[in-house]
Amino acid sequence: MPFFTYKAKGADGAVSTGSIDAGKQQEAVAKLRAQKLTVIEIAEGSQNPFEAIKQKLFGKGSVGSKDLVLFSRQLSTLVSAGVPIVQGLTILEEQMENPRFKEIVGEVRSDIESGLSISDALKKHPDAFPDIYTAMIRAGELGGILDTILERLSGFLESSEALKAKVKSAMMYPAIVLSICGVVTIFLLTFVIPTFKAIFESFGRELPLPTQFLIGLSDAMRTYWYMIFIIPTAAWFGFKKFYASPAGRKFVDGRVLKAPIFGIILKKVAVAKFTRTLGTLVKSGVPIMQGLETVAATAGNVVIEEAVLSTRESIREGGRLADPLKKSGIFPPMVTQMISVGEETGCLDVMLSKIADFYDTEVDAAVKGLTSMIEPLVIVVMGILIGGIVIAMFMPMFEMGSMAE
Repeated sequence: MPFFTYKAKGADGAVSTGSIDAGKQQEAVAKLRAQKLTVIEIAEGSQNPFEAIKQKLFGKGSVGSKDLVLFSRQLSTLVSAGVPIVQGLTILEEQMENPRFKEIVGEVRSDIESGLSISDALKKHPDAFPDIYTAMIRAGELGGILDTILERLSGFLESSEALKAKVKSAMMYPAIVLSICGVVTIFLLTFVIPTFKAIFESFGRELPLPTQFLIGLSDAMRTYWYMIFIIPTAAWFGFKKFYASPAGRKFVDGRVLKAPIFGIILKKVAVAKFTRTLGTLVKSGVPIMQGLETVAATAGNVVIEEAVLSTRESIREGGRLADPLKKSGIFPPMVTQMISVGEETGCLDVMLSKIADFYDTEVDAAVKGLTSMIEPLVIVVMGILIGGIVIAMFMPMFEMGSMAE
């Protein structure tokens, strides 16, 4: 982003100089005016070379989900206390630690001051504020219940973050253990086994087949050591390219939901996310058609996205919400039955929230069960792998007596 140096006069008549980031000079002037400064001189300056290199290598930074949760909770508290939205954004901007988010909030505040609605100002920054966020804020503006909407948004984001944390915690332990196992295996094949190879060659006899295989693998790894980095990198980029295609994404997302153990958990996570998101949108006054479109865009799985969009088309043609969800085969009968009851009684938002609470509990129990099952399983796999290497290398020692005769 261009860098501008300025000389400006404050409301008290004091003249100050400084610098500011903005896309254009007009934006820089607008930001300074928002700070109650009268611009005397302004010019585009040269960016710090270290900052330029940093931006090229790492980009401008990103806004994490935790940043958004904290921002929403604090803004909700300020608005509920009667603080005007612009003043609230100014307060939050001053205390933010994330430089990228601080810049975005400053731009949002400037846009609101220049006459844009809150939702339109937020919509200009989709990397920070997702579709569901702007949709709910728009509903809050139209209904005059922005403080209530911000409170619901805070609760929704906190629930979503807790759900992500549960799934990540289940994956963390096996990932760490398997990574350590891989490093130990590479170390043994690269540095330990060659030492044994020199000893075995002095025997002058044919080695057992497992030992021969292990030594051959060690030789190949030492000769083509660079393949340790090339193969995983090439596989990763190949997978990303395949997943970027519509057919590839549909194939992978479909197989993920059908995976033996993890598929059940991911399906429960998907149901919890769908019902929580749609329930929050409906309760906030977002029309069901717009709500389903937003849910589909934030599903994160193309199979679920297609199921939600087909549901949207069914409702457009006069159908009900529960029927197409049942036909998709993704949502369990209990979910579709409760949604059907919610539609008939006019309490769809309440029913969706109850389903989300139930599946949050289900995910929590499934994650705990998976963790307790994976821990011994990973230890067994690690023991078989490392133990197999050790046994293969000591087999010639066991046969030393017969080999020496």
